[in-house]
Amino acid sequence: MVVDGRPILAFCSNDYLGLANHPDVVAALQKAAERYGVGSGAAHLVNGHSREHLALEEELAAFTGRQRALLFSTGYMANLGVIAGLLSDGDDCFQDRLNHASLLDGALQSGARLHRYLHGDVDSLQKKLSKRSRESTALVATDGVFSMDGDLAPLSQLSVLCSQHQAWFMVDDAHGFGMLAENGAGSVVACGLDSRQVPIYMATLGKALGTFGAFVAGDEELIELLIQQARSYIYTTALPPALAAATRASLRLVQQESWRRDKLQSLVTRFRQGAAQLGMKLMSSKTAIQPIIVGESEQALAMSEALFAKGILVTAIRPPTVPKGGARLRITLSAAHSEQQVDRLLSALEQVA
Repeated sequence: MVVDGRPILAFCSNDYLGLANHPDVVAALQKAAERYGVGSGAAHLVNGHSREHLALEEELAAFTGRQRALLFSTGYMANLGVIAGLLSDGDDCFQDRLNHASLLDGALQSGARLHRYLHGDVDSLQKKLSKRSRESTALVATDGVFSMDGDLAPLSQLSVLCSQHQAWFMVDDAHGFGMLAENGAGSVVACGLDSRQVPIYMATLGKALGTFGAFVAGDEELIELLIQQARSYIYTTALPPALAAATRASLRLVQQESWRRDKLQSLVTRFRQGAAQLGMKLMSSKTAIQPIIVGESEQALAMSEALFAKGILVTAIRPPTVPKGGARLRITLSAAHSEQQVDRLLSALEQVA
């Protein structure tokens, strides 16, 4: 990056596969912009839904192994639309304590009772599900990969619980889609689960795919229900068609260029080994998200500023985004990084620690 005219090496982007500047993705955006213009002009249900939107939805549905997919303008709006569209007063929503804010806000907006179980704790969820009234509609929602810790949810165990208690199961795979499983299909596929075990699948397009927007995938009935009841879908301008075209190009690259995931995993291993040798306090993450726990906000800020002085951008994450005493440097790696750049980061960390 260039910040105030100064070249900076960034380790805080979510462009995990390095596709945001890929020439094929850029060319697809330019070509579609020449045909469709810049904006979509209206909401999907008015006249903002183009051929590119339809094609992308069909390709995302096929890639995730589901009947249909529905595009949303942002991941935040997708989560609000799904939860508030499915639940209402008297229903129950169960969420991991470390879920993304958009999932929590969706539950609050729906009017349903929000129950937060201990992070990744299946027993904690079991106890809460056992206390609910069987007459209410219940939904369990979790991140697939947790954005601040980088760890994976116990999806297989959670899906079994949802089946036993007749609850919807929703996975927000913003940080797993494109990255996990052999073909990049995400955390659900990586755990060996399918659409029956995880009927509601949400993922964003602005991270591993390097573009913008989000989608929800599921069966025909779910998608038709969301089209009628998800207010954040109905009452907003559609994603620009040119961005949909760019995302189609990016989705093809995710499937064709598996070397990007291989390289990223190699960089993750290199970083973790180097950080461990330096005595850094890492979390149990095998993903591109590699947080270093610092503790106090002031210390995390000081380390972030010291790294910036050395030409490296790593954001300090502080409460309330993370728990009190859990301030950290949230390091994210990308297939666009080189081994030399990772070594430069490790050298700088050694100096500022």
